[in-house]
Amino acid sequence: MQRLTRTMTRALHAFLDAPRSWRYGYDLMKVAELSSGTLYPLLARLTDDGWLESRWEESEFPGRPPRQLYRLTATGRVQARNVLERAQASWLRRPSTSEA
Repeated sequence: MQRLTRTMTRALHAFLDAPRSWRYGYDLMKVAELSSGTLYPLLARLTDDGWLESRWEESEFPGRPPRQLYRLTATGRVQARNVLERAQASWLRRPSTSEA
């Protein structure tokens, strides 16, 4: 199971906005507001753990390299929703540190 970090939370929310859609890294970087050095290792871990599937897409423009696309697997959709729901429930149970 993946440890839920702020980075992972942002990435999972980006994927869950369109859970069956293919997304490419640059798009995810913009939506999740993450750097490539933060996002790509996370994408690799999520792919290795079976949460994401990936494929390469040839560019329609000559001279541009192919892009790697990612999307949640069926397992990934379930796991992403579950981990985010548990985290939200945990955050709601935490006592407030501010005093009235």
